[in-house]
Amino acid sequence: MKVLVIGNGGREHALIYALSRHAGRDLQIYCAPGNAGIATNAQILPINALNITELAQYAQVKQIDLTIAGGETSLAAGVFDRFAAKDLPLFGPTQAAARLESSKIFAKDFMSRHKIPTARYRVAESPAVALKILESGFFGDAAAPVVVKADGLAAGKGVILANNRAAAIEAISELMRDTQAAQRVVLEETLSGREVSLLLFSDGRDYALMPAARDHKRIGENDTGPNTGGMGVITAPHLLDEATQARVVREIVEPTLSGAAAEGFPFRGILFLGLMLTAAGPQLLEYNVRFGDPEAQAILVRLESNLLDICEAVTQGRLAQTKVVWSKEASACVVLAAKNYPAQPATGAVISGLEKANQRDGTVIFHAGTTRNEAGAWLTAGGRVLGVTATGADLPAALRRAYAAVGDISWAGMQYRRDIGQAS
Repeated sequence: MKVLVIGNGGREHALIYALSRHAGRDLQIYCAPGNAGIATNAQILPINALNITELAQYAQVKQIDLTIAGGETSLAAGVFDRFAAKDLPLFGPTQAAARLESSKIFAKDFMSRHKIPTARYRVAESPAVALKILESGFFGDAAAPVVVKADGLAAGKGVILANNRAAAIEAISELMRDTQAAQRVVLEETLSGREVSLLLFSDGRDYALMPAARDHKRIGENDTGPNTGGMGVITAPHLLDEATQARVVREIVEPTLSGAAAEGFPFRGILFLGLMLTAAGPQLLEYNVRFGDPEAQAILVRLESNLLDICEAVTQGRLAQTKVVWSKEASACVVLAAKNYPAQPATGAVISGLEKANQRDGTVIFHAGTTRNEAGAWLTAGGRVLGVTATGADLPAALRRAYAAVGDISWAGMQYRRDIGQAS
């Protein structure tokens, strides 16, 4: 059985870990383009994740049995459609379905059409239009907070929480000037409550929920500083009680899947719901159409079923006949980032302590941005470098294990949050 995973981060390392963990059959895993850490678990292919033509050609020539698209960029570029044209199975949504993530405007309009609870919003095609919307009073007076979102993909950095109108104007100017993804923006009312993420597998008709997770986006402790791609994640039963989860399923999951099917793009793959648990009930902040990173790292260490079987069931439309089992444990992932991340990460620092950290019970180290020099030493090669992930009987136990392993690892300028899961 030959499996190709597309991507090069901690998410893809976690996917490959899960594939290998319960394989139950002879399995050859490839990863394009991968990274140095992934190279210890899979054969690396020097093909860019956006080169979907070459990826499809490789899969055809090498007779790849299943391809798993890890990240959003290749999905938004239509990798599923390119593979389908060659009759090659790929786990992930179509380009049409990927619009739920690749266009915030499409997603918000979709939510509106299908009466999915979400924040009130307006779309701005230019800074001038955005300013008029703000001045109209739709989001309150000049002191009212506003959320500014780039329409397109922005690597997790296209959302700015503006505390007032002046900050919103600055955010709009910054996004529209510096980000190709923000030639159009969405302005949203600010919701208050606890954030939680709920992910699920779907074959277009049936679905299977994953453990609820909570991400920590900001670089600084106590949720300060700029947004990042994610500085840590926890999973634990208390994040989403049964009654609230049932309401999310009824008001968000099922209307989303039925709405996608009704509009001609049945959703197959992984659907990620970013939720705000408000006093009025759960509200949908955003969709992603793949595993989050680092959410994948914290979630997949709890998967007891065979990931390959699940992926095949999704692509073949038989998820209802496949049992998806998760451990009862909690989990935590603490991201170790490079100096100056998220602005201009410094690379090339020598990493020490990985061997010791890897030997700790219940702990897995996922590589997001590493390389090796000629002497075999590990070096930093990205903004988010490692995801130190651990499981435990409860969340405190998982956090203790994760932070113990973090203490084994060091490099010049290493930064991480010491409060992952503390306010949960």
